[in-house]
Amino acid sequence: MHQMDKRRFAGIITVCVIAGMLSATADAAADTSLYVSPEGNDAWTGRHVAPLPDGADGPFATVQRARDVVRDMPKDGPITVFIREGGYTLTEPISFSPEDSGAPKAPVVYSAYRSEQPVFRGGRAISGWTREGEVWVADLPEVREGQWDFSALWVNGERRQPARTPNAANPAGDFPPDSDYFHIEGPVKERDEASGKEQSSATKFRFREGDLEPWPGLEDAVFVVFHAWATSLLRVKEIDWENRTIEFTGKARWPFGQWRADQWYFIEHLREGLDAPGEWALDRAAGKLYYLPMPGEDMHAAEVIAPVTRQFLLLDGDPAEGRFVERLYFRGLRFEYAEFPIAPEGHSDAQAAFTVPGVIELTGARWCGLERCTIAHTGGYAVWFHRGSQDCWMRLCTAYDLGAGGVRIGEGGDPATPNEATERNMVEDCRLRDGGRIFREAVGVWIGRSSYNRVAHNEIADFRYSGMSVGWSWGYAPSSAHHNVIEYNHIHDIGKGQLGDMGGIYTLGISPGTVLRGNYIHDVLCHPKLYGGWGLYTDEGSTDIVLENNVVINTRTGGFHQHYGKENIVRNNIFAFSENEQIIRSREEEHISFFFEGNIVYFDNGRLLGSNWSNGNYRMDRNVYWDTSGEGFNFAGKTFDEWRAAGYDRDSVVADPLLADIAGRDFSPRPESPALALGFRPIDMRKIGPRGN
Repeated sequence: MHQMDKRRFAGIITVCVIAGMLSATADAAADTSLYVSPEGNDAWTGRHVAPLPDGADGPFATVQRARDVVRDMPKDGPITVFIREGGYTLTEPISFSPEDSGAPKAPVVYSAYRSEQPVFRGGRAISGWTREGEVWVADLPEVREGQWDFSALWVNGERRQPARTPNAANPAGDFPPDSDYFHIEGPVKERDEASGKEQSSATKFRFREGDLEPWPGLEDAVFVVFHAWATSLLRVKEIDWENRTIEFTGKARWPFGQWRADQWYFIEHLREGLDAPGEWALDRAAGKLYYLPMPGEDMHAAEVIAPVTRQFLLLDGDPAEGRFVERLYFRGLRFEYAEFPIAPEGHSDAQAAFTVPGVIELTGARWCGLERCTIAHTGGYAVWFHRGSQDCWMRLCTAYDLGAGGVRIGEGGDPATPNEATERNMVEDCRLRDGGRIFREAVGVWIGRSSYNRVAHNEIADFRYSGMSVGWSWGYAPSSAHHNVIEYNHIHDIGKGQLGDMGGIYTLGISPGTVLRGNYIHDVLCHPKLYGGWGLYTDEGSTDIVLENNVVINTRTGGFHQHYGKENIVRNNIFAFSENEQIIRSREEEHISFFFEGNIVYFDNGRLLGSNWSNGNYRMDRNVYWDTSGEGFNFAGKTFDEWRAAGYDRDSVVADPLLADIAGRDFSPRPESPALALGFRPIDMRKIGPRGN
């Protein structure tokens, strides 16, 4: 290993060691302890766990006050700020600067007190409901006066659907029917000023007769328009009813009709669409919130929360100037209810909800970590290890009900200086679930141009696009995303039938040293009318990646797909039960695409290889192929004997791999399995997913 690589991997080991010390640091008798409590007072010293009987002293009321006191304390031993159980209202994020840092032998820990659960809320409770027929109404003067706006609502801890038309027959279902959407009639053609050519508009389309009406609530409405692998959230500028054309205030990322002529969409935040239990609408001009309760909901007793702040926690260093936030640890804290509004010009990202921030962001952070924290009910991503964050971690955390994705690591461009590189960060033993509630193209864990990170032993589930995205370079340009280790993650229920061109794990660009190992990926479902519900997906220029010991089962369009790339190693994996072809190779190139060796491919539809296999620039051997349908299958148009005679799979077999119980998801080969005879190494499923409570 290169000396620089040794130092970088040593940094990853250091992150693991420090993270392991966090629990001991917080639970041990600290050299210095301060306390924060809902019963506290920022005029007190913060040295007492509860208010004194005479009311003369006690804990602080806010973390911000504790932070300010810690800033001026000597850093000659660990400092722990214990936060008592109860609620803490946030109207703006809690921010930490380099001056708030700990020291190598004196980390600063912000920890829940013992087994208590402090909760930081970025939302406001709404009360004073009155009934108008079946609908309940709350008067919100701050909204009417332009001082408050929000695009999400929760009732008794559950996210509620903004008033929508057409309604979704099964909003959480994997197979959304056509009746869940409107469909465009076609794009509007415009002349491009630069080229002089006529092209489809990205701001206008033609709608079908009878779909839209001149609803008064259109000024507050958001059109959710589906492209192939992303959505645009658009606001109405003008409607030409005679010609049935609609124009939006901002551009969609792609011209309308580019991916499908019958492109689909629905409308949210439309007052006139308030017709299903659990829907709500906000009339901003009148300052009125309307809600149609779920069956059995008592609006006099219900807790209704609307978000106020966009973010909860900021570690705000300046890596370009060499100023870092260092050695701050956060343990056992819960953060919930955050906003990310749809701007007047709408919102449209090319991929992965790239412009959406995290509700917790670390910029220029060093050796900082989150442990046993919960992030829920957000408008954006949960956590972003932002520019210049190095050797930081997130472990044993839970994030769910997310407006966007789970975790972001790094940037979309190369760092200007080494200090601004994001690298050697770790996400471990976390549960990241139910994302893309607003920005459907968000992913569970996104790694941009960032290297030497480790994402391991996590559960990543219920996202509308890819489970993980690794790398952010299209093609064969030099990469700054390499040596990333993605291992032992349980990734499942991805796509949910809504978007396309996705993977359980999706990669981009040249990535030497990157390993996808020991992951269990299942139920990856793209929209039935779109392509691309793949398990492992090496996209544009993915190169020098090792994909090994993974189990991929129940995908819509393939267990493994390589669009194009170079010399990736695909070995010792199990691919089973894709609805279409099992293994797909798209682009023919002059170099070796991949080495596909020692794998088990198990299917039931006679469809083994998909797309392009004619130029022979791939290597396949020692695989076991088995089709239970009895239909017979072919190897890119050849019989197995012809395929072997052409130089492929010479030591492979077509035979039952004798897995213990594939229907029951026991993928252990029996002792007499032909896969073992070819050198297949059994995959220990017990290692996969989060460890610990």
